[in-house]
Amino acid sequence: MGVKALGYVVVETAQPDRWDEFLTQVAGVMRTADASDGAALYRIDERPFRFRIERGADERLVAAAYEVGSADDLASFATKIAAAGQLVVHGEADAATARGVTAFFRTTDPAGNGLEFYHGDSRTDDPFVSPVGVPGFVTGHLGMGHAVFAAPNFAETHAFYREVIGLHDTDLPAFHLMGPDQPPMHFAFMHADNGRHHSLALGEGPRPPSGCVHLMLEMPNLVEVGKAHDRMKALGFDESASLGQHYNDQTVGFYTQTPSGFDLEIGCDSLVIDPSSWQVTKHTGISIWGHEWAWQKAMKAQAERAEAAE
Repeated sequence: MGVKALGYVVVETAQPDRWDEFLTQVAGVMRTADASDGAALYRIDERPFRFRIERGADERLVAAAYEVGSADDLASFATKIAAAGQLVVHGEADAATARGVTAFFRTTDPAGNGLEFYHGDSRTDDPFVSPVGVPGFVTGHLGMGHAVFAAPNFAETHAFYREVIGLHDTDLPAFHLMGPDQPPMHFAFMHADNGRHHSLALGEGPRPPSGCVHLMLEMPNLVEVGKAHDRMKALGFDESASLGQHYNDQTVGFYTQTPSGFDLEIGCDSLVIDPSSWQVTKHTGISIWGHEWAWQKAMKAQAERAEAAE
C-alpha cells in the first residue's frame, strides 16, 4: 500500500494571532481546542485538525504529513527512507496522540523539505462549523489538498518521491517563467493513491526560507472561492495570484500569502483522476485564464518605471 493522501500540515510561527485571523477569517476554517502540548489546531472537516500551528521563532512549514495504510506500511516507509539516506525520527506516543494518529515519524526529502508519515487516523463526531459560513471543504478520500515544494536538486528529489515514497507522476511540465530565452523550470505534479490530481508537487529552484511554495484547500464551489477572495482583500492579506484556472488540474481559484511567507491556494472544481489508468501529461502552460502573479506585476511595474525614466 502506498501513500493514501495528505493528512495535515505543521506550521511554526511567531505570529499565531495573525495565523488565527488568516485561517478562520480568510480561509474560513474552524479553530478547535488546542493540542495537549499547546499547539493551535484548525479543522476543515471531521478530522480533529488539518492545520497544526506551533509557536516558535521561525516562519515556516515544518512538515506536510501523509497518511499510509497500516503499521506495517509505516515501518516499510521508514526503512526505505532511511536506506535512501534520509534521517528518520520516530514520534513519541504523546506526540502521536496530539496528532490524532496511532504512530508517525518525521523526515525530509533530499532538498530538505519537511515531511511526516503516519498511520491510524482519527475522526470526531463534532460538526464542522466555519466562523464565516463556509459549508465545508472537499476532502474525504482525496485528503486535505496538496503541498508544493521547491528543490534545487530537482531530479534527485523527484526520484525520491517516485521511487522511495511511491507517489505517481500526473503532469511533468517545464515552464519558461522568466522568459522564452531563459532555461525552463521543471515541475512534477504527483498523485497519491486517490483521485486528487496531485497531493504533492515539486518545482525546480531554490528552497525558500518558509519551507514551502504553497498549500491548497478546495472549496465546494466558486461562490465560496469568491467570498474568500473578498475576505482576503478586506483584511489586508496580500494576493499572490489573481483569480484564474489551471490547465493541468483545472482548479479555479486564487493564491494568497500566509503570515509565514508561503502561499495558500484557495480553489474549486479540481479535476478528479482515475489513478489506475492515468497517463502522464506534459502541459505547456500554467493557466487557461487569469492568475496574474505578484512577481509578474512587480516586473511589469519595474519595466514601466524604467521606460518612463528614459
